[in-house]
Amino acid sequence: MPKEPFIYGIRPVIEALKSGKEIDKILIQKGLRGEGFHQLFGYIRELEIPSQFVPAEKLNHLTHQNHQGVIAYISDISYQKLEYLIPFAYEQGRMPFFLLLDRITDVRNLGAVARTAECAGIDGLILPLKGSAQINAHTVKTSAGAIYKLPVCRSASLKEAIVFMKNSGLKIYAATEKAVTNYTSADFTQPLALVMGSEEDGISEEILKIADELIRIPLQGEIGSLNVSVASGILLYEVLRQRNEGVQK
Repeated sequence: MPKEPFIYGIRPVIEALKSGKEIDKILIQKGLRGEGFHQLFGYIRELEIPSQFVPAEKLNHLTHQNHQGVIAYISDISYQKLEYLIPFAYEQGRMPFFLLLDRITDVRNLGAVARTAECAGIDGLILPLKGSAQINAHTVKTSAGAIYKLPVCRSASLKEAIVFMKNSGLKIYAATEKAVTNYTSADFTQPLALVMGSEEDGISEEILKIADELIRIPLQGEIGSLNVSVASGILLYEVLRQRNEGVQK
């Protein structure tokens, strides 16, 4: 697997941000100060770039060059804006169909979900700005390259993204074992977004509270949850099944 592409140094990273280069995450050395740092941090906050303060040892492990306390990972994809994707779906005569991933931190799970989502023809994959797996070489490989063909959005707040979707006419379904409604009883023949969470933590309570409907996949065995990529596949193709049956009727 190739190493993750990154750039280093305060000025090169600032210039990359100014030029519109897509950045996945920026690592900043703890205790870094100075005018250059404050300028960089201003861009980070303005552009809502995920950042993390780390010990100097971590940066030194990544490169032996003069990194000046800053390393930025270059994104493998160009991110889209949700406020453009929803109107575009309506304009194309499609019934909007989005997938939101909450607290999915494993890159292989993210890649597997992206592969199925692309095959299902969703209009966009929405990830939180923080607390999500990075889209890197591992994600690309696991997705079989599907991540390149899928519109992906990053949101500083999934809650705000959901509110925007609801105001745009989408119904929000959240998959959780806490639900009573079986997923086959839900009506997926309308504009919608599915929210999926990790096997370990599920969907946050904040998101569950504002979802329009909670749905569950019934389990017959002793294991308490499905892998998120498997669960996503079941629900995504139930949406397609219902919509295809509606067209046929």
